[in-house]
Order: sequence, then structure tokens, then C-alpha cells
Amino acid sequence: MKLSIVIPVYNETATILEVINSVKNINIGCDKEIIVVNDGSTDNTAQILDSIEDRMIKIYHHKKNQCKGVALKTGFRNLSGDIVIIQDADLEYDPGEYNNLLDPIINHNADVVYGSRLSGGRPTRAYMFWHKAGNSILTFLTNILYNTTITDMETGYKVFKRAVVDNLDIKSRDFTVEAEITAKIFKNKYKVYEVPISYYGRSYSEGKKIRWYHGLSAIWALLKYKFID
Repeated sequence: MKLSIVIPVYNETATILEVINSVKNINIGCDKEIIVVNDGSTDNTAQILDSIEDRMIKIYHHKKNQCKGVALKTGFRNLSGDIVIIQDADLEYDPGEYNNLLDPIINHNADVVYGSRLSGGRPTRAYMFWHKAGNSILTFLTNILYNTTITDMETGYKVFKRAVVDNLDIKSRDFTVEAEITAKIFKNKYKVYEVPISYYGRSYSEGKKIRWYHGLSAIWALLKYKFID
């Protein structure tokens, strides 16, 4: 078995090496490949990535910023693993929790695993009420539309069997990709599990990029992909 870790990155000079090293050093009992997609960073991210010499790590550069959805498409096109996990390039999510995220796929026949920041039992930074409220609305709408019971639709930790990724025809360019992926997963009746995860969230001053208007496009995506391909 082989795990592919896809890391989309845009202007994360302060964190990208630490994230890569954390992913590289985690023991998960199988082969790994790390696929980093630099989405047109304008800081020193590209230079940092180009200084890495490690056969485990594949690096791809976009000449200009095209947003997370496009970066994920590049990563998905170039992976070779049996299981795929999305890893953000900041320090909000802990790679030390990979084994818990992989367990439902390896041992319980799940097709997809969502790492939930909101199901309890793990450390979560207490901040940004309106961000949480927006996520709760999107998650509630998801559960109504797709008859499911997830607690955290917008989570950055999503894990897939390779066949699921191969069947995802991503259209979204920006953060709306989270809603599109969720809609298509449930529309196709994949078996989805949730696992509690830690969340060390950043504030906007610390580099958080998602904004309120992405929530509006996420609502549209949830509705759109419910009724069309």
C-alpha cells in the first residue's frame, strides 16, 4: 500500500518546510509520496521548495496563482498512491494524526474519511465565531441535501481511496472545491467516515486565506452538484 500526500501551497514561507518534514517523518507503516503544488507563490516558497532534494517529494510549480481547486487537480493528476490525503501547507492540521485518519479505510472499508474539527475529543483553538458559524451552516445544508450526518464539511483533512480521486472531475478553482468534493462524494454514495482531529487554527493576521464570500460560492456548489454533474 502507498499513501500520496497532496500539499497545495501559496505563500507559506514560514511553515512549508516544517509541514513537509512532519509529513515525511510520520510513521504510518506503508510507503509514502509527497506531492507539493506551489500555486504561483510570490514570496520565497518556490525557492525553498527547489532547495529540497528528496526522491519522496515531487514538486510542481504553477507560474501564476490559480487557487486551491486547480492546485489539487495538479496534485491528483500526478499521484501514484492507493490512498490520498490532502494536507494544507500551514500548521493548522497535525500529520501526527494520519494513522487515525487512515484506519477507517484500511480496517473498516471506508471510501472516504473526513477529519472533523467539531466532533469533540481533540484540542481545538477557541476563536473566530463567525467562521465556525458559517461552517455550521454549510455542514447543515450538506446534511439536508445529501441525507448525511457529517459535522465538518469544510475540513481540510480529507482522505480518499484512489478510485474516488480518479472519479472526481473537479471544476472549482478556489476554496469552493471543498463543497464540490463533498457534494460529489455523497452524490456518488461513497462510504464516508468521520474521525475527530486537532485543529490549530490561524487568524487572518497569521495568514488564514479563506474569506466570508467563499461561503456563498460553497452554498451554490452544494446546490448545483446535487442536481447536475
